[in-house]
Amino acid sequence: MASPITIRMGGYGPPTTSFSKSLTFIGDKLRAAFGDRVAVDYVFNIMDHGYKAEDILTLVENGELTLGYQSSSYLTDRVPELGFVDLPFLFADNAQARAAMDGALGQYLVGKIEERVGYRILGWFENGFRHISNKLRPIHTPADMKGMSIRVLPSDVHKRTFELLGAVAMRMDLTEAIAMIKAGTLDAQENPLANTVTYGVHNFHKYHTLTSHFYVSRPIFLHRPSFEGWPRDVQDAMRKLVADAVAYQRKLALEEQDAARRTIEAAGCEVVALTALEHAAFVDAVQPLLAEARSAYGEDMFRMVGTS
Repeated sequence: MASPITIRMGGYGPPTTSFSKSLTFIGDKLRAAFGDRVAVDYVFNIMDHGYKAEDILTLVENGELTLGYQSSSYLTDRVPELGFVDLPFLFADNAQARAAMDGALGQYLVGKIEERVGYRILGWFENGFRHISNKLRPIHTPADMKGMSIRVLPSDVHKRTFELLGAVAMRMDLTEAIAMIKAGTLDAQENPLANTVTYGVHNFHKYHTLTSHFYVSRPIFLHRPSFEGWPRDVQDAMRKLVADAVAYQRKLALEEQDAARRTIEAAGCEVVALTALEHAAFVDAVQPLLAEARSAYGEDMFRMVGTS
């Protein structure tokens, strides 16, 4: 009897997150469809095994993991075009963002990633809109961020955004940020509310502002040599299951955001919902970056978003 196809899936969150549940969704259906032809294994949180969150990129590229996910910002140094979807206030809402990432924009970015990295990209999980938390004071305007140190993803676009907002932006991996937040040596961070709760940041940051400044997707990437070596029926099944898992994860993500806000408020934290005028001040502050982006990326990419 032939050896089973080993499929090892990994991420960087506990089994309770929408991402981990979606990996289980894929694995359960693979086992149901193929039985002993596949051997499915999980490493839900590589950080529990001494890795940094960013290491998942290498683990999949080297084939130590078969499938993983990671915020697209972690790949911008290798795939500069991904800097486009790091732009602030690019998407108005989830519906617009999902349509773009599932449509021409997402397909274009998949092509660019696969040109440069040994992945096969099969879809985009939703990390969603990001908000600011900090230990110092409520934030209502960019002026409230002046001099505030804040962790940003490893993206020059993210760094520049917060510099325009007056903060001291510090690119670093999630593991470093969590350690500094717990030590009290980092003033602020930005994340979807669910991530803020998952990593316990609300226990250290009293102030949370709903800025929705970035929408970040997490590409679902497979070790390309492994994927391309599978029989066609297994490849086809994986493609379909990832598409189904994306829809499943996005539904869970909305539920997580609502639950996370309740958790943050129950912990005695202050949640600031910006007025329209306050939100406009943040958008105005980053206009130089958006103007540069039109020259750097071209109008075609903005048309893919529907903002040209």
